[in-house]
Amino acid sequence: MLRRELSDIIQHLGDPRILMLTVVDVEPSKDLKNAKVFVSALGDEKEQQAALAALQQAMGFVRREVAKRVSLRQVPEFSLVYDRTTERAARVGALLNQVKAQTDG
Repeated sequence: MLRRELSDIIQHLGDPRILMLTVVDVEPSKDLKNAKVFVSALGDEKEQQAALAALQQAMGFVRREVAKRVSLRQVPEFSLVYDRTTERAARVGALLNQVKAQTDG
């Protein structure tokens, strides 16, 4: 539920740097006071860092929006974590395709 709401809020922020961000996962703590928000972004390293920094600046607003949308006793404090899983998967896929092309040709 948090992942879905965070994704929706982030996509509607209107900041072009943030539009390429995707919320991959949200891991709330057992007491729901904190939550890690795993995000990934398209673009080069500089663009990814800019997107993450822009989102970090907007997290106060994002948290208030979550409070409006989700019925929780306490809205967690969100910490952003950059998730490189998608990048690694793409790299592994490309390497596998290279190996296949070499063995076929």
